[in-house]
Amino acid sequence: MAKGAKNPISKAVVYVVLLLLIVGLAGFGATNFGGSTQVVGRVGDTEIGLDRYARALEQEISAIEAETGERLPIAQVRERGIDRVVLQRLVSLAALEDEASDLGLSVGDAEVAEQIRQIPAFEGMDGSFDREAYSFALDRVGLSPAEFEEQLREETSRSILQGALVAGVQPPGTFVDTLYDYARQMRDLTVVTFGPDALDEEVPEPGQEELTAYYEANEDAFTLPRRKRITYAWATPEMLTDAVEVDEEALRRLYEERSDQYDQPERRLVERLVFPDTAAAEAALTALEDGETEFDTLVADRGLEAADVDLGTRSRADLAAAGEAVFALDEPGIAGPVETSLGPALYRVNAILSAQTTPFEEAREELRDEYATSAARRELGDMREPVADLLAGGATLEEIAEETGMSLGETVWSPGEASAAGADIDAYEAFRAAALQAQPGDFPEVAELSDGGLFALRVDDVLEPELQPLDAVRAEVVQGWTAQAVQERLVARAEEALARLRDGAAPGEVGGTLREERDVLRDEALEGLPGDLVTTAFAAEEGAGEVVPTADGAAVVVVDAVTVPGGATEEAQAVKQGVRQAAGQGIAQDITQSFTRAIEAQKGISLDQSAVNAVLSQFN
Repeated sequence: MAKGAKNPISKAVVYVVLLLLIVGLAGFGATNFGGSTQVVGRVGDTEIGLDRYARALEQEISAIEAETGERLPIAQVRERGIDRVVLQRLVSLAALEDEASDLGLSVGDAEVAEQIRQIPAFEGMDGSFDREAYSFALDRVGLSPAEFEEQLREETSRSILQGALVAGVQPPGTFVDTLYDYARQMRDLTVVTFGPDALDEEVPEPGQEELTAYYEANEDAFTLPRRKRITYAWATPEMLTDAVEVDEEALRRLYEERSDQYDQPERRLVERLVFPDTAAAEAALTALEDGETEFDTLVADRGLEAADVDLGTRSRADLAAAGEAVFALDEPGIAGPVETSLGPALYRVNAILSAQTTPFEEAREELRDEYATSAARRELGDMREPVADLLAGGATLEEIAEETGMSLGETVWSPGEASAAGADIDAYEAFRAAALQAQPGDFPEVAELSDGGLFALRVDDVLEPELQPLDAVRAEVVQGWTAQAVQERLVARAEEALARLRDGAAPGEVGGTLREERDVLRDEALEGLPGDLVTTAFAAEEGAGEVVPTADGAAVVVVDAVTVPGGATEEAQAVKQGVRQAAGQGIAQDITQSFTRAIEAQKGISLDQSAVNAVLSQFN
């Protein structure tokens, strides 16, 4: 029997498994699928239980939803093949577990107990293992201690087998050196670019035949995506503010509450530098007055930064005892020394801000908008439940709009694009998310917008991708044809320049804009140039040149020199070590995958589709 106390697989692997068991089971561990079949399949003698498949699938769906922020219905799960990927993953794990069992790999009770004691989920208040917490956690997910410990034993045995497979895997030195040389090789390049300003004459207007040919060759560019025709009812605070009755007394109370905003006293933009004693502060003031130093220098000499002495904008009251000295200045300058709670200090006044008073009449419109918006939000909050009740009672969106005063609208919507109608509601993420999920026949539900508004929508129809008629997109076709014609002419111009370079002309003599790039790496991006220019340069020999189309024209790239990196430096060895580790992990993964596939073929796989369907039905 192989002991697990020193197995080569990190205990983190086991903790991941336990996390799946404890956290993942929270949603599905108690599911009772019923019936006589409790497995979805087996590899050899190892079964894949229904609950295990359900937990794994639930975890995968939750991870995707957390990443995208959108609900993932089971129909999309099946359409994207996520259910099959999860099942295949479990088949691979079962194959390894079955092989570990056949080889007699296991761990003793002492090792299992030690691993359980190290799991944070089973700790008590004092940080040590708590049997009540252990039993409670397992009871919540429908597992007995014996079942959990057996699963832990199987997972650890499988980890021992995987560790034995890949232990000591190291890529050959030649392989690492070759990868390093490939990745760190550099090029010196001369690039000559040709933009639209390099054309000798303007491109003529295209004829009907040319437009038709371009249109037919680029139909994808003029095809509308899959869209949804949506009817919606909505209301926002902005829609309701004009109708809100404003209480004049309430506005005056709000104005008084904001007195510090509308009635601001004279203020100073102030910095404060504290000294250990009065003598030091007075000496610093004398040096400032004599021009021997500057305030910023004093700050730096004390080991401080500007942020350490900056007090920001302060009123006389804010400065307490220092207020009188600071506000005695009629212009920016130095005040002090002044005794403060931190010690004697010098104050630098950088700006004087005059007192400002905003009368109620000037502030009224701003206060009214704020008051009305707040009242409108409250009104919408009170409206949500009645709207939900109306929808639950079978009311249509048209009836909702008539009953509540919400605005009714229609839009043709597709992900990532504004609606054909240009509806403002498309700007709200909540609407876009709801529109993405909704399907024809779905029951409309009331939801909230980011500004406190409400909406509900209905998908009336799904419009499949549609090629727009040429006449409807003529302007876009003309633009596309012209851009293509310009680039074709500039590519021809670049090819002429390359021919001249090959005949011995200097780069500065062939026209275009010249630039030189030195020590360019294979994965480097050159500003203003397409990514495939570097790729093209690295595929060329030293001294060779190529023409590469750019976003607005073409470029000639010439490889002036090829530099092979030296591999003996400290930096090179560090990079090679990283390459060695990454390559080793990749080789280990390939070995494990090949071994697993061989086991599956040898032992045989059997799946129960009806059991699989039973699990999937629990997600509907």
